[in-house]
Amino acid sequence: MTAITEQTIDIDSILRGKMGAKARYVPRPIVAWLKHIVHQDQVNEFLWANRDKTGVEWLEACVRYLDMTLQVTGRENLPDKDDGRLYTFVSNHPLGGQDGVALGAIIGRHYDGRFRYLVNDLLMNLPGLAPLCIPINKTGSQSRSFPQMVEQGFRSDNHMLMFPAGLCSRRRGGVISDLPWKKTFITKSVQYRRDVVPIHFGGRNSDFFYRLAAFSDRYVRKINIAMLFLADEMYKNVHKTFRVAIGKPIPWQTFDKSRTPAEWAQYVKDRVYEL
Repeated sequence: MTAITEQTIDIDSILRGKMGAKARYVPRPIVAWLKHIVHQDQVNEFLWANRDKTGVEWLEACVRYLDMTLQVTGRENLPDKDDGRLYTFVSNHPLGGQDGVALGAIIGRHYDGRFRYLVNDLLMNLPGLAPLCIPINKTGSQSRSFPQMVEQGFRSDNHMLMFPAGLCSRRRGGVISDLPWKKTFITKSVQYRRDVVPIHFGGRNSDFFYRLAAFSDRYVRKINIAMLFLADEMYKNVHKTFRVAIGKPIPWQTFDKSRTPAEWAQYVKDRVYEL
């Protein structure tokens, strides 16, 4: 194993940052388990080996590292990169990590890196990814500035890549699907006259993850326990093939007053799941 001279992901530091002096009272077996479940050593090894890469080059390194095979259909539906327009790309969010990496690699390569994610601000800790991110932390200190961050993204000269459900897919009634989509991508795409490009990413997490997410969503709402296991789910999904279906752009004029923004968001979500 390659020696790691710098730790980007450091559970001990995270606990001290969150708990202060009380962190020393966390039992060491719990700390060791946390390091194991987030794959601290493996992730840090990858980050160190690719410390010279940023943006799309870093995303493509992730795709290779995870040995993802991407079967892309509808690539011809990606608007020409030189048409002078800006677009909002929206996708379902089945995995919570690999799907974002894969779509970023595809869109980023097509548009020469001219896109941005709206993501959880925890991902800003990944140096290779940070330049492509507009950080969102709706439950923390940034919650009041959330609208300004969204505005910043849509006002920029970059295409936007969004997962309107916010969280990764859940299993309900035996069906794996996104939670309801937020309407923000509709209102901002209309305001800034961006056509919406629907994308469907085929994939799923483990049965254990869906059971844990259901428990967490029902009984521990203040803490997204399932998120702790997303790195573990990512490693369970290595060497797999994923189908990516890109639909035809939906003109922003489609989203008129005949439906509410929330209803239009549901309309686009339905279109995605038809791909």
